[in-house]
Amino acid sequence: MKASRLTSVLNGLMSQSWAVFIWGAPGIGKSSIVSQIAEAKNLPVVDLRASLLDPTDLRGIPMIQNKTSVWCPPSFLPKPSDKPGILFLDEINAAPPLVQAALYQLILDRRVGEYVLPDGWKIIAAGNRREDKAVTFRLSSALANRFIHLTLDVDADDWHDWAIGHGIDPRVTAFLRARPENLSRTPDGVNPAFATPRSWEMASDVLGQFQSPEAASDILPGILGEGVSTEFLTFIKNSVILRELQSLLTRPDKAPVPKELDRLWVLVSYLTSRAADESVQKAAAVLINRLPADFAVVVAKDIIKCAPLFARNPAFLDFVRAHKECFI
Repeated sequence: MKASRLTSVLNGLMSQSWAVFIWGAPGIGKSSIVSQIAEAKNLPVVDLRASLLDPTDLRGIPMIQNKTSVWCPPSFLPKPSDKPGILFLDEINAAPPLVQAALYQLILDRRVGEYVLPDGWKIIAAGNRREDKAVTFRLSSALANRFIHLTLDVDADDWHDWAIGHGIDPRVTAFLRARPENLSRTPDGVNPAFATPRSWEMASDVLGQFQSPEAASDILPGILGEGVSTEFLTFIKNSVILRELQSLLTRPDKAPVPKELDRLWVLVSYLTSRAADESVQKAAAVLINRLPADFAVVVAKDIIKCAPLFARNPAFLDFVRAHKECFI
């Protein structure tokens, strides 16, 4: 399922006691979705990397009390005094079998030895699949049967909706609009770098830090892999330049509108990345009636997501009436 559906499902399951396992490739946002749900609900998250645990870590250490051995639970597990939250067991199938076995009781019975997970705490786990070429151990059937299993798939439209609200460089969003197959690539086993939603966010930050693609040209292959970074840099080189974009914003009724697909995608992404700016909204209201219809629809829909009041703009309303079949 795509990220928006997974978020909806997890929100629906928060009131259930059953544990949930999120499967998916590295870098596609499994842990980010859990963090966003927790933030939206104002819940704390205890993030345990199962691959870093020893089998005895969960039970704690024994001590003598009234001539009887009792177990002191580890401090990293939620306490009765803590407010309800999410216990997130990340990389659970990267943990060796003995550690997985130590998790059986916690996941099904919500306890380990004498420790009891407080009421209100939701258990969510995550892990990579074997075909993702990540370090994994087979999840035992006994442990697997303790979860509701959900698989997160990469969806370019879903990622784009997230990206325009999180300051991703418009050249990145433009490239991935034009070449959505490059959003997530399978590692080739030779180059440690490969394209994922997470690595595209890294690439966006690096472009912002080094200002120009040329200054970052020897860094991007170490983020995206050789092939994808070469394609991305070529796309940027051939796309609309800042001077042309500024001209379109200041003279949206007269400045030349690009005709090439890559240049159009950069213009669209540039507009939507700055949709909160009133001057951009004014320019967009003019440009949607000058751009090719399919690109104009993308601009209109993306700006509405970032600036809902744009829906009251008379030019937007005229555009919707002329292309109402695209807004149904």
